[in-house]
Amino acid sequence: MPEARFDETIHAPVRLRICGLLHPVDHLDFAVLRDTLEVSDATLSKHLKTLAAAGYVSSSKSASEGRGDARRITWLSLTKPGRSAFAAHVRALQEIAGSSAGISTFDQ
Repeated sequence: MPEARFDETIHAPVRLRICGLLHPVDHLDFAVLRDTLEVSDATLSKHLKTLAAAGYVSSSKSASEGRGDARRITWLSLTKPGRSAFAAHVRALQEIAGSSAGISTFDQ
């Protein structure tokens, strides 16, 4: 289990949600991520650029079999360092919240 470490890069709300959505999957389509977060292409691109500069997110492009045009799908993934940083950040948030078992104590 990673040591708790607060990460300013991940902590911004949209970037935290990006990492949270990418963490349980191998990769996710840019459009799906954008629609799930309900942000513009420009907003998502800006946050992904910040995460990529930190080495936390990688992207790849592939042809879309379902489209007749030349557009390509952008796939996004958390890198190994990104997964570790996200897990450490979540642990730090749990420590701040006073619960190592999760945030369920706020449900009371």
